[in-house]
Amino acid sequence: MLANLLSESYDADLEESWENERTATPVRAFAVRLHQTGCSLRETTTILAELGVERSHGAVWNWVHRLADSGCDPPEAQPKRVAIDETAVKINGEWSWLYAAIDTETKLILDVALFGRHGTDPAAAFLHRLNEKYDLSDTVFLVDQFGYRTALARLGLSGRVNYTERNLIEKWFHTLKVRIDRFHNSWVGSRASAYEWFEQFMHYYNRQRPHQALDGKTPIEEVQN
Repeated sequence: MLANLLSESYDADLEESWENERTATPVRAFAVRLHQTGCSLRETTTILAELGVERSHGAVWNWVHRLADSGCDPPEAQPKRVAIDETAVKINGEWSWLYAAIDTETKLILDVALFGRHGTDPAAAFLHRLNEKYDLSDTVFLVDQFGYRTALARLGLSGRVNYTERNLIEKWFHTLKVRIDRFHNSWVGSRASAYEWFEQFMHYYNRQRPHQALDGKTPIEEVQN
């Protein structure tokens, strides 16, 4: 089973990102996939050790970030309808709020951001981030009543209250929290380290996880078609 996963993790395009490494590319890709989908560094290195590959936590951490740095540019998405929302996450016993936005057509997660509070100001800051990354001039944002309409007006963006299509972002939060609950009751570490994991999960969801509603394609494949 693990051997099959190793084989599936191989991608020749990753060779350049990890050149001059002493560990085989399929092993590194497999380790990064484990970490992106919720395994801690300790759990990842333990699984590698069972395969006969002894590597440190630091080595796996470097692999994760080297891959993230090699593919961090946002896709050329031009979303027409975007659902946006936030959810509470506990970090070191204190609540923070994770904001996320999804293209309702391609199911692509456009961005995530983590704030110490929620409300109009964080919503406006998140929308400004999105506006820096993508062309949102023709985009309609699907929101609830909480703070977003004021934030949209502040930035000159278009939005409407919608409780149907907007469920897509709530479903994504559910998928994320199911993954988190398997490994974490509460995040231990800095908000920055938690945010890095959320970014990695977004990368996995967009680029590696097949989507039933997209006929088995990933969101990034749907964008590129």
